[in-house]
Amino acid sequence: MKITVIGAGHVGETTACKLAQKELANEVVLLDIVEGIPQGKTLDMWECAPIEGYDTRLTGTNDYADTAGSDLFVVTAGLPRKPGMSRDDLLEANATIIKNVGANIRATSPDAIVIVVSNPLDVMAFAMKQVTGFPAERVFGMAGVLDTARFRSFIALELDVSVRDISSMVLGGHGDSMVPLPRYTTVSGVTLTELLDTDTINALIERTKNGGAEIVKLLKTGSAYYAPAAAAVQMVDSVVRNKKRLLPCACYLSGQYGLDDVYVGVPAKLGAGGVEEVVELELSAQERELLHKSAAGVKENIAKLSL
Repeated sequence: MKITVIGAGHVGETTACKLAQKELANEVVLLDIVEGIPQGKTLDMWECAPIEGYDTRLTGTNDYADTAGSDLFVVTAGLPRKPGMSRDDLLEANATIIKNVGANIRATSPDAIVIVVSNPLDVMAFAMKQVTGFPAERVFGMAGVLDTARFRSFIALELDVSVRDISSMVLGGHGDSMVPLPRYTTVSGVTLTELLDTDTINALIERTKNGGAEIVKLLKTGSAYYAPAAAAVQMVDSVVRNKKRLLPCACYLSGQYGLDDVYVGVPAKLGAGGVEEVVELELSAQERELLHKSAAGVKENIAKLSL
């Protein structure tokens, strides 16, 4: 198993390190356009291998030739958000980057699975599919796992319980239009609506929607990376180990949920083939309306792409 992480910024380097530590591949390649950065970071990661006890080989490179034959790519390349910016503000600049990355992936590893992390996430996943020409099940995005983790973490703080006991699902686009589902959120099997009042739940939903912006505002010169990297690695783990976990991912829809030709967050079964099934939940009329509204926003931005 060979996994390549594109982009050696905070998300990329953290993802590569976690992949190596979990020994999810024989080789992890970290690629970046800046000379010396991926080489130095992977050398540092390898030098901690004797302490952490992993044998995954790490390669840092600026050359896509070194990524040839990769089984899976995690694409984190792109500009990060700054205070006051939305994810959509990154559309034009990051689309240009994704087009270059996708063309190189297609040329060097035509059978690879691609997990997109770059923002605006749903639109960049669509661009990656178009540029690579890969089937939809092999191109999907990390968003719902992160958004769900944020929702769960805030619920744990509110109820003062273990995060391990909380199960949840967040659908829709990765942004302000995401659709957390309190009806499908439980604490050790107890529905969230039985534990918290509506106003508190709505406040937690709003904090989840603004979870990334909250961190950007605090950091001032960067954006979140620990949780996004952990979310991407959880998805990789399900694919590499064929766990078939049901995780919320940005998937290409072709009729599911009444949506077509768009990427949006939905529950997906992830296995060795990538997205092996999109699971359709029973949604209320309001939940379905919110999901369609979120998808419409994604389509509006897709229309701005020149691919």
